[in-house]
Amino acid sequence: MSTIAIADIQRTAAPATRVRLRLTRRGRIVFTTLAALPLLIVVAFFVLNGGQASAGDAAAGGARTQFDTVTIQPGETLWQLAEDTAPNADPRDFVQDVISLNALDGSGLQAGEQIAIPTKYTSGQ
Repeated sequence: MSTIAIADIQRTAAPATRVRLRLTRRGRIVFTTLAALPLLIVVAFFVLNGGQASAGDAAAGGARTQFDTVTIQPGETLWQLAEDTAPNADPRDFVQDVISLNALDGSGLQAGEQIAIPTKYTSGQ
């Protein structure tokens, strides 16, 4: 008889109810902020660290690059300068190196302008 009594107690127990989590507007804001905080920290780290790495590379690169200066003549182009200065080098490489070294917007030059030429192109003469 005791077995039947235990069975009756289990059937009469109230079923477990599910409680839904209800968040207020403020609760949703707090939850979203806490969820986004790690992402914001990672982004801030890369932004701040990226600026330091960029400045460090420019300083290190400037210390190793040696160059000579050339004065541009009227009507002279970078391609002509490449052929005159470094006839054995690929003119495309020369033009790209000069543009990078002088931080030029393009290949346009003006007469009288001083242009830096890497010494790897001028040391052969």
